[in-house]
Amino acid sequence: MIDKNNRLEVNGKNKFSVLIKFLHLSSLLTALLVSLCFTVKAQQNTPNIVIFLVDDLRVDLGTYGSEHVISPNIDDLAKQGVKFTHAYAQQAICGPSRVSIMTGLRPETTGLYSIDRAGRLRPNQPNVVSMPQLFKENGYQTISIGKVYHSVTDDQENWTTHIKKLDNFYAIAGNKEKKFAYEAGDVADDFYKDGKVANDAIATLKNVKNDKFLMVVGFSKPHLPFNAPKKYWDLYDRKQFTVPSRKKPDNMYRLALTKWNELRMYGGIPKEGDTDDELTKTLIHAYYASVSYMDAQVGKVMQALDDLQLRDNTMIVFMSDHGYKLGEYGAWNKHTNMELDTRVPLIISRETAHKNRVAGATSAALIENIDIFPTIAEAAGLPLPNLDGKSLLTLLDQPNMAWDNAAYSLFTRGKKRMGVSVTDGIWRYTEWRNADSQAIEFTELYFHKDSLVAVENVAGQKHVNLIQQRLKTLLDTNFPSHSPPFHNKPKLDNNSASTTPNKN
Repeated sequence: MIDKNNRLEVNGKNKFSVLIKFLHLSSLLTALLVSLCFTVKAQQNTPNIVIFLVDDLRVDLGTYGSEHVISPNIDDLAKQGVKFTHAYAQQAICGPSRVSIMTGLRPETTGLYSIDRAGRLRPNQPNVVSMPQLFKENGYQTISIGKVYHSVTDDQENWTTHIKKLDNFYAIAGNKEKKFAYEAGDVADDFYKDGKVANDAIATLKNVKNDKFLMVVGFSKPHLPFNAPKKYWDLYDRKQFTVPSRKKPDNMYRLALTKWNELRMYGGIPKEGDTDDELTKTLIHAYYASVSYMDAQVGKVMQALDDLQLRDNTMIVFMSDHGYKLGEYGAWNKHTNMELDTRVPLIISRETAHKNRVAGATSAALIENIDIFPTIAEAAGLPLPNLDGKSLLTLLDQPNMAWDNAAYSLFTRGKKRMGVSVTDGIWRYTEWRNADSQAIEFTELYFHKDSLVAVENVAGQKHVNLIQQRLKTLLDTNFPSHSPPFHNKPKLDNNSASTTPNKN
């Protein structure tokens, strides 16, 4: 009995020990399951990001009140999000503008002002945290398709998928050799490069639909050459186009505009002097056809997001690197501080599953292209680097809330002069400074409440003294007169969230 009881006692202890271990294991499994549930929920709440980054697109779309442009897909996107009427590029030229978008840093912060190697990001600022770098380091698939950076190889290592921008395609015999400025080929959408970009974007979405991803879709149109399938030209009646006034603003700075040599490089364009009325109408027609062509490609990618059931967790940004002139002032292209060149379209649509999603709203807040990086990083819950830009997430939930009172741009005229500019959404004030000493050589003040076209430089006139002084104070906030020379390129340290930014 004793032996038997002893054995029974031992067996009882074993059963109790097993029970304790089982309960402990159950607790661990429960904790693990709860943790996994929170992780899955967090991943579900972490949005994918798609950015449509368009080249040379001015604020000339149906949703922005254009009487001519046919852009149904972009117009529909505006109904799904917040449309910003006062968004601005930091420099109206492709390379520096795109570097500022991808870094959230102003051109004067990085010292990058040109489209050559001296204006590229990585050869000059290797330590700066870029948009794809941050997302890649935090587990995202990062995808670049088409024209994203101006240079194909710049920051290439931070894209997990990199489909480079393509050369221009011509359908009509002889146009390629002449590098003709426009073309209406009777071809399918994917003959020209934006159609190919859309196809690549759709194919890539299918491959990454189960991953977290940041995709930047770089559409080239309406950049020159204005090549678009004939069916998009046929959307327009040539008679609807009028020739804008070639009159330059009164009292304008002599270097405020350019001789638009970019357009003159193309076939069919005079090497000097104005474009005549017929050519002006043709170029406007070509530009608008290119916009409608690009719009159709946006629609295809948006449809793919719906078809793949990705839209409920995908945030959309539609933006342009800068604006454009279509014959106003007798000028073309960008490359100035003028309102036509610096103001850009911007539409942001939160993922449809977002709890506080606002749709069909318009915001007059002053926004800058450098704000996009911090906006999408905060939406994804990523640690924000030290940036010049400011997240717009709060504004997306409350589009009419009070926001910034100024937006800034600049443009260089060689190594000797820098034009620094500020807008309050109604007035644009520009100082042309000595690029080394910051000494002011000329000032401009233009009124833009009713039109993006500047009429008269009223700087120095008595009736605008208070307005000019207010804008000068705003300008000096961002461009202090004691700043170092603009072309003394700083060497920036790593600006990730865990470090303190430093300029050497």
